[in-house]
Amino acid sequence: MDRSLDKIFVRDLLVRGILGVNADERTNKQDIVVNFTLWVDTRAAGSSDDIADSVNYKTVTKAIVKHVEEGQPFLVERLVAELAQLCFDINDRVQAVEMSVEKPSALRFARSVGISIYRERGA
Repeated sequence: MDRSLDKIFVRDLLVRGILGVNADERTNKQDIVVNFTLWVDTRAAGSSDDIADSVNYKTVTKAIVKHVEEGQPFLVERLVAELAQLCFDINDRVQAVEMSVEKPSALRFARSVGISIYRERGA
């Protein structure tokens, strides 16, 4: 990872959607928690004070919420990969993404289970 890049992050984004392989998970929406970090060079935005020179985290977040609400993947692995790719598709300034998806109610005695991935543009 390029150490000259900065991080834009969103924590504990709570979305409801269909995710899972069990019959009840295919019919009942459940809580899905998304956390992500985008590696971006923010120097131009820091200098210009213009959102056009950065990555608008609101735009990215709205796209993630829509994707989770409308998609119905079976596996967390599929959803987390799709969301990471979505970040690259939204803005060319995004050079790397760390994305995690959690299912808080998946295991009875665990607060949450999930997957975290790291992807670089073009890799």
